[in-house]
Amino acid sequence: MVPDSPHPSESSHPSESSHPSESSHLFDSPHPSGRSRAALGRRAVLGAATGAAAAAAVALTPGTSAAAAPARASSPAPARAAAPGTRRRPRPLAGGGDLGPNVLVFDPATPNIQAKLDEVFRQQESAQFGTGRWALLFKPGTYRGLNAQIGFYTSIAGLGLSPDDTTLHGDVTVDAGWFNGNATQNFWRSAENLALYPANGTNRWAVAQAAPFRRMHVHGGLDLAPSGYGWASGGYIADSRIDGQVGPYSQQQWYTRDSAIGGWLNGVWNMVFSGVEGAPAQSFPNPPYTTLGTTPVSREKPFLYVNGSEFRVFLPEKRTNARGVTWGSGTPRGTSLPLTQFYVVRPGVSAATLNQALAQGLHLLLTPGIYHLDQPIRIDRPNTVVLGLGYATLVPDNGVTAVQVADVDGVRLAGFLVDAGPVNSATLLEIGPPGAAKDHSANPTTVQDVFVRIGGAGAGRATTSMVINSRHTLVDHTWVWRADHGTGVGWETNRADYGIVVNGDDVLATGLFVEHFNKYDVQWYGQRGRTIFFQNEKAYDAPDQAAVQDGPVRGYAAYKVGDNVTSHEGWGLGSYCYYNVAPTIVQDHGFAAPVRPGVRFHDLLVVSLGGNGQYAHVINDTGAPTSGTSTTPSTVVSYP
Repeated sequence: MVPDSPHPSESSHPSESSHPSESSHLFDSPHPSGRSRAALGRRAVLGAATGAAAAAAVALTPGTSAAAAPARASSPAPARAAAPGTRRRPRPLAGGGDLGPNVLVFDPATPNIQAKLDEVFRQQESAQFGTGRWALLFKPGTYRGLNAQIGFYTSIAGLGLSPDDTTLHGDVTVDAGWFNGNATQNFWRSAENLALYPANGTNRWAVAQAAPFRRMHVHGGLDLAPSGYGWASGGYIADSRIDGQVGPYSQQQWYTRDSAIGGWLNGVWNMVFSGVEGAPAQSFPNPPYTTLGTTPVSREKPFLYVNGSEFRVFLPEKRTNARGVTWGSGTPRGTSLPLTQFYVVRPGVSAATLNQALAQGLHLLLTPGIYHLDQPIRIDRPNTVVLGLGYATLVPDNGVTAVQVADVDGVRLAGFLVDAGPVNSATLLEIGPPGAAKDHSANPTTVQDVFVRIGGAGAGRATTSMVINSRHTLVDHTWVWRADHGTGVGWETNRADYGIVVNGDDVLATGLFVEHFNKYDVQWYGQRGRTIFFQNEKAYDAPDQAAVQDGPVRGYAAYKVGDNVTSHEGWGLGSYCYYNVAPTIVQDHGFAAPVRPGVRFHDLLVVSLGGNGQYAHVINDTGAPTSGTSTTPSTVVSYP
């Protein structure tokens, strides 16, 4: 039996602390990371509709150009020799500790910050399937003259309680020069908890999926397209204030939650807002704006901050009918934990050690790196936090599930990537066991910026990526992706039949991106489920019509609500097809649901990208078919 460690009570006043300070790293020479030559041909057919929309958006803006040695990871100390016939008891693990060489902590006095940022970017700019993982953390204060270019698997964040505690006079930039101006593969990077004064008045954040922009304050405008206004396919903003205008330009779709903006320039296919001050009025499909005044339930992602010389983790409180940012009056509402209550995980640590730490009552802080698992990480304790930095990546090597969560209150999973291994896993992430039925409405489990990948970095296989069994779970921004490019990619090579399966009742998804699965991308069997924003592409590589035949139905729906569901609602949902291997494939519909008054959808669209496959309907047998090569959406404003 592993002895329990004490559980210090959570403090509602984050400034209170009596714990010793944790060490923080300044820049250490980056280790070379693997680079992978970008594959061509991802979702690249926006066609005339997108180009015209972007051009019109550019025309709307006057003057716009078409332009110390790290500590070793804690591990169980060897036990003394046990008497014959007795079992050894692992020595308790220590909480806290060093964050490792790939967490770079800067303060305003740090020399040569720009050179250090540039060195990380040189490694990560085109390393789409490389092994480098980085977190760039800035202590509160004022920084001047910086342009932090953010590449793959790189997170930049301030270490204050409010974004305005950490001010950068300069930019946090994502552009697409590495991919000839095409931003549709600018995945896996993030910005969080900073105030920006952009050098020219507008910051550029031209990202695709899995690239959140959270708790940011931009004193100016925000441009979501690459320089030159090439293709783009994002994206997600939450708990942020943009004082100026947001310009999506060529962005196909975008979701903004619980924020404040000075204006929104245009839309291409699907722009969704919930709880956003300054959002455009509801007008789908022309312009394609879906606007909800509030978000029904939200709880912001946990984040690392400093209190004096110690690191702590802030846990924002749950809000209902949320609108606007959480930090508008300064200190956000929530609780705080010292780093000493976290097992600081460093690469090379075993899954058994992680489970020992959890059994002791510690939380997990995953530092940047790749972690191979030979058993699931099992979370059985209420209110457990698993927080990743710098796109920490979990790889199940032998067909296990990467993370399993019990049917308990208040678990927070945030900020990591699950990458399927070469041996098929039945599931990769499970929230609650089958049959979970407890009421978690007061303190739900949250899954935030947790991303799943099958293939791309190597052959991976998983039957179902994410299963949600626990009631009231909040899934807030995920990208669950069966790779369409990279290595280990093929109809059977990275076989993955199902993306997300929701069995639990009262589940809410805000910002759901699920793509390219061999069969259903989303299946929803729980009652009273809700989705605000959904983006999907069907699998490119289906070899023929028979491969995607669902009994008498042509093509597996991107989003299917179970036949026994009596209550479900969705807003701003889109599915696209690009059957480039077999362009004659027809999808009967993008969405399937029982026809009942309690099952309702608002603002649906389907798009055939360049005529590579077609949809016969939008939902069930409703909605006009797509046709030709014009890449024009077919829409349904309200169903039934």
